[in-house]
Amino acid sequence: MYKNIEEITGKKACSSTGCLKAKNGDIIIDKERILERWAEYIEELFNDNRKEYDVMKRNLAGPPILKDEVRAAIRKMKSGKATGPDKISVELIEALEDYGIEKTTNLLNEIYDTGQIPTDLTKSILIALPKKNRSN
Repeated sequence: MYKNIEEITGKKACSSTGCLKAKNGDIIIDKERILERWAEYIEELFNDNRKEYDVMKRNLAGPPILKDEVRAAIRKMKSGKATGPDKISVELIEALEDYGIEKTTNLLNEIYDTGQIPTDLTKSILIALPKKNRSN
């Protein structure tokens, strides 16, 4: 099949970034359709349609998050990684002094107590890394 596509179009069927498989296994080479398929895939991946159970509605409060726990979590973060939409690097977080640790701990405890995550913290950047071409 790939040879036929190559012969008809004059292009290889799949370059590392030039195509994507549809749900039904067909190869998509149109850029607009590839973007649509990615959007569809991400929506399916992250759309949570699970039923909410009564147990989840109960108050399941536990002990507050401690400043030492925040410091320990920061120490475990890997340096040199790309920033997210907030442009806050691990190195910047590592440079937090007591005041910054206290504010971060307060924010985390508020999220923990209310169950509400600020919208800005729910944004992320997804970078799709292409797999090596498979030989079928």
